[in-house]
Amino acid sequence: MTERIVIVGAGQAGFQLVLSLRLAGYGGAIVLVGDEPGLPYQRPPLSKAYLLDKLPLSELVFRPEDFFVENRIQRIAATATAIDRKSRRVLLDRGDAVEYDRLVLAMGAYRRELRVEGADLERVHGLATLGDADRLKSALRNGCRQTVIIGAGFIGLEFASVARHLGLDVTVVDAASRAMVRAVSPAVSAYFEAHHSQQGTRLLFGEGVGRITGLGGTVTGVETSSGQLLPADCVVTGIGVIPNDVLARDCGLEVDNGIIVDGQLATGDQNIFAIGDCCNFLFGPAGTRCRLESVQNATDQARLLAARLAKGEHAQYSAVPWFWSDQGNLKLQIAGLAAGCDEFVELREANGLSVLCFRKGVLAAVESINRPADHMAARRLLASVGRRPTPAEAGRDGFVLKRFTADATAQNMTE
Repeated sequence: MTERIVIVGAGQAGFQLVLSLRLAGYGGAIVLVGDEPGLPYQRPPLSKAYLLDKLPLSELVFRPEDFFVENRIQRIAATATAIDRKSRRVLLDRGDAVEYDRLVLAMGAYRRELRVEGADLERVHGLATLGDADRLKSALRNGCRQTVIIGAGFIGLEFASVARHLGLDVTVVDAASRAMVRAVSPAVSAYFEAHHSQQGTRLLFGEGVGRITGLGGTVTGVETSSGQLLPADCVVTGIGVIPNDVLARDCGLEVDNGIIVDGQLATGDQNIFAIGDCCNFLFGPAGTRCRLESVQNATDQARLLAARLAKGEHAQYSAVPWFWSDQGNLKLQIAGLAAGCDEFVELREANGLSVLCFRKGVLAAVESINRPADHMAARRLLASVGRRPTPAEAGRDGFVLKRFTADATAQNMTE
């Protein structure tokens, strides 16, 4: 009997697993269950190129329909509602079920809803799916002139750049003290804040949202926690995401800020695995628990799991995390994880900045703005077992990260 792998989730992780399984020579049946109609598609361009009509739908999708037919991938457009682990079936909202030999949960994360009065008014938008982007695109081209963005994270600031490019009046509101506070160092926050201010975006930090005002069912403004009333005919929320782990919790799998998996991406059920934004995995030599929201993490985990399912390989997941955000003419690239870093060294030039982030004296991450050579050097350095620069070395005049990485790599090869 032919083995069947069922993948729940048709985003970056789910699609990459389908692709990697076939590239690895897996000959069994593959079923891809996704809760959106249409072909699987990329999500990062939704807040940038897609809104600006620089990327048509035909280029947003990962592969055309022919790919799925030629590679014998069965696609099911339905929402998985339950997992019957005893009979190895995934129940679907349309009333039927699909049986599996091995099941992979790749359901990503869903956007956090703004729970204030007026959040359900017309022209209050989230931005996580193609449907969200299409509704927002329509609003931008049909009378939107003043927009308030709630949340100064990656999505909010990427959209702020788009809105200013289109000539809109833009205000960004965030309860935090600075931009992208959970993701970057203070120096990088300040760099982007200066950039957005220069572009004409108004930034309000330390301000929550009290309510959204409206007239006739349509938004008219945002009232902040301090009582400021910000006029708006369009509101976009970007206040983070929540791992989509309810399906796993309901069937008895361990869940804690995502679906708990081991270093090989397996759950407590030997037939069920999880990858991408929805999983909480073991990372690094110390076995630290980690959940990441990134394309790189989704694709790397999918490739590793494909090698296990197709070839029986049992490697531990150890890829260096990296992230990016395009905001206007600034490209932010991050290698490593800066959480808990307590010392920072800045490398500045006329049109860019890199920040080396140290945790207890050890380089843990590098954040680069318009310095791609630093980013690539950082990824190589963090992936190696060789020597890393100390804060004192990085702070010396003339320090060049690319040169240090090349020297360290050469030294490793001679030892």
